[in-house]
Amino acid sequence: MTLKERMEKFQQTDLYVVITEKLCKGRSSLYVLEECMKAGVKIVQFREKGGDDREKYEKAIQFRNITNDYGSLLIIDDRVDLALAVNADGVHLGQKDLPIYKIRELAPELIIGASTHNLEQALTAQEQKASYVNIGPIFPTQTKTDTATPLGLDTIGKIAPYLKIPFTCMGGIKLDNIDLVLKYGARHIAVVTAVTEAENIQYTVKQIRDKILSVH
Repeated sequence: MTLKERMEKFQQTDLYVVITEKLCKGRSSLYVLEECMKAGVKIVQFREKGGDDREKYEKAIQFRNITNDYGSLLIIDDRVDLALAVNADGVHLGQKDLPIYKIRELAPELIIGASTHNLEQALTAQEQKASYVNIGPIFPTQTKTDTATPLGLDTIGKIAPYLKIPFTCMGGIKLDNIDLVLKYGARHIAVVTAVTEAENIQYTVKQIRDKILSVH
């Protein structure tokens, strides 16, 4: 698939679920992935920091097979080599990862997402040919311990008007506060535990997606 085709699919996504096995409430990440797929999620991120590379590769291959079965996009956190090895659709980079422009040279057809925490970082990512930027963390979150203090909703309004590429929002977004994020124009909402730790994943996904789709 070409980058253009992948981005056409990205534009049609709404809920973006980031899956880490240790945040799946004792369940397999593959189980959580399958539940998300059944509930209509069209983009997921494979995020595993621990374990050896062979284990990550084998798990990522399973993620690729399942997402292919449902026609969904698969993004790999941090690792462009892993993304290419499993034929994923993209890679998501943090501020301490390899530069976006270098990854673009290595993988011209991959979606490249970039975590950004202020306008300067977002504009730099856009200039370096990122496919989308993530703005966050919006609210307090326990899923990442190395990020800055919550940016707040106003940050969306400070960054979004200057972007010519899509953006996602992430960080502490739950069913009870997603309406606030949507009011600021966000249409691609990224979550971790709101879905991965939900008792009934399919039901929770449906509730969240209904809220997003109601403003699309």
